[in-house]
This record gives sequence, structure tokens and C-alpha cells, in this order.
Amino acid sequence: MQTKVGALKPRLSLSDPRVRGWVFQIVTVVLVVWLGGYLFDNTQTNLQHRGITSGFDFLERSAGFGIAQHLIDYTESDSYARVFVIGLLNTLLVSAIGVVLATILGFIIGIARLSPNWMINKLATVYVEVFRNIPPLLQILFWYFAVFLTMPLPRNSHTIADTFYMSSRGLNMPAAIGTEAFWPFVISVVLAIAAVVLMVRWANKRFEDTGVPFHKFWAAVALLVVIPGICVWLTGSPVHWEMPQLKGFNFVGGWVLIPELLALTLALTVYTAAFIAEIVRSGIQSVSHGQTEAAHSLGLKSGPTLRKVIIPQALRVIIPPLTSQYLNLVKNSSLAAGIGYPEMVSLFAGTVLNQTGQAIEVIAITMSVYLAISLSISLLMNLYNTRIALIER
Repeated sequence: MQTKVGALKPRLSLSDPRVRGWVFQIVTVVLVVWLGGYLFDNTQTNLQHRGITSGFDFLERSAGFGIAQHLIDYTESDSYARVFVIGLLNTLLVSAIGVVLATILGFIIGIARLSPNWMINKLATVYVEVFRNIPPLLQILFWYFAVFLTMPLPRNSHTIADTFYMSSRGLNMPAAIGTEAFWPFVISVVLAIAAVVLMVRWANKRFEDTGVPFHKFWAAVALLVVIPGICVWLTGSPVHWEMPQLKGFNFVGGWVLIPELLALTLALTVYTAAFIAEIVRSGIQSVSHGQTEAAHSLGLKSGPTLRKVIIPQALRVIIPPLTSQYLNLVKNSSLAAGIGYPEMVSLFAGTVLNQTGQAIEVIAITMSVYLAISLSISLLMNLYNTRIALIER
């Protein structure tokens, strides 16, 4: 009679890397949970001793103060929750404008850094070396106090074609007020964009099949002009313009960009564009010079070579650090507290915190908003980077 002897099961031992890894992870999780529980309990105890009630009920209370700039209707009797929304919208406004302008300016300066023209090259180099080495807060203060606050009063404001007025109160401009034809015009713009997308796909497929190029740019311009133009011809103007008028000591009517918004946007744009320029320059230089020579041998000039050959290949190098600069611009918008622009930090984490005393709740909300914005930007840029990589393969 034979007895089968099974393989001995390995004993659990810390000398086994897998066992050791599981032990370390369990210990780490336990320590993190214990530390979080201790901090939460300690915070609750301290709040009770100081007579501070926690919770988010304060958001329903009346704010009782005015706000210099708000993209939605606001009165002093509105709640702190509406103040939070206004601060969020102002932060998104500065961030969106700054990202677009910094990207355009950064690409121009980055390409100029590689220009064979000595003067253009040196001017771009001086721009980069000057503005990226000055702290952004100092640049914000410079544009605010040394430039915009030194502008003349509204009565003596600088004017452009009696339409735009620049003074120490900000930039006054005509306001577009929608008419009954506004939404048909929006629909026509959406249809024009859809037509451009379909046209580009058709042109690309035609080029791959036949090798015959198609002037996509001018066709896209024609579609974007003709389709909305037909809509305006049929339904009338989608907006009418309300002009700013000087009454008393200030302008009435129209839109106004306050000096704080102008200084913050301009400073963040100039500062971030210097870093984007270096990213673009290094991305272009990462592409082999043989690509340029091959494009020239096929008859492409310098402009089309840069647009169609070099930059598409450089994007895989440009996008990751470019994402970091977008995140830095959004976070640097919190420096607006230095000049009193009503964005998230100065308005909600500043004024609201001082009035309510709900430090933990206010700071937690503010941190969560910045985290959500940053993660959203990272997600979108990562998706675009993945799409670029798939196209290259």
C-alpha cells in the first residue's frame, strides 16, 4: 500500500517578499486610518471646547456684502452659497482666458526662439529670461499699481473709436444683448462646426486614398461664415449692442473689465507664456532635423513644414509639461487675493471665512474645488495626449 505525500504548503514568513509586502500594506492602512480618526476626534473636541459648531448650514445665511465683479446676478442679501458660485465662476474666467492667451503667446515666443532672424531670436530670449524669473505676485502688483491704477479717470479716459474706454476704473466696452434671433444663430454655429468636422474627415480620407490635397482651412472659413450668415440674413441680428455712456463720474451701460481682472489675467498670461515658450522650443528641437529636410525635399516650404510635420510630432513631447503649466496657472490665480480680485480664495476663503469662522468647512470646500479643477484639466489633457499618440501610430 503506497501513501501519497502531497507537496508541503509554504509557511508564512516575513522572508517571503509577497508576505512582507502584504504586511507592510496592512500596517500602512491601519496607521492611516488611525491617524485620520485621531485628527478628526481631536478637531471635534477642540471645536466643542471653543464653542464652534461645525457643518455647512452657514451656506444658507445672508452674505451682507457687495462684490465688485459677478458673472451672475447678485445682491447683498444673497446667501454664502451664491458667493461661493460667484468666486468659482471668477476663478474659472481668469483660468480659461489665461490658458488660451498663454498658449497662443507661448507658442509664438517658442517658435520665435528658433527663428534664424537674430533680432527676433534675441527678443524672444530676453522675454523668456525676464518674465519667467520674476515672481508672479510681483508681476500682478506691477500691472495693477503701476499700469492700470495710473490710468486717467473716466472723464479723461483713453478711447478707441468711441467704443472702448480705458480708465482707472477698468475697460468699458459694448455689451451684447441677445435678441429673438440669438438661439437660431447659436444652432447655425453648431451646424457650421459639425459641417467643418465632417469636411475635415472627408478631406483626410480623400487625401489618404488619392494623395490629392484639399484646402481645408479656407473651406472651414467659408462654412463658418456662410451658414451663420444665411441664418442672420433670414432671422436678423442675433444681438444688439449696448454702448457705454459717461454719466457723472463713471460709465453706465455696456460691459466693464475691472482693473483687478485685467492685471491678474495679463500677469498670469505673460508669466506662464514664458514657460510654455521653453516647452514648445524643446519640443520642436526634439524632432529630428531629418524630418525637416525630408519635408523640404518633397517641396514643402518652412511654414507648412512646421505646421504639418514638426509640430504634430513635437506635441507628444509638449503636452505633458504643458499640462503642468495649465495647472500652475489655475493655482496661481489664487494670488489675486493680493489685489482684491473676487476669486475663490480672496472671496470665499477670505471674506466668508472671516465672517463665519467656519474655517474647516470653508478651506475644505476651497481645496476640493481646486482639486476638482486640476484633475479635470489633467484628465482632458491626458485624453488629448492619448489621442495624439494613437494618431502617430
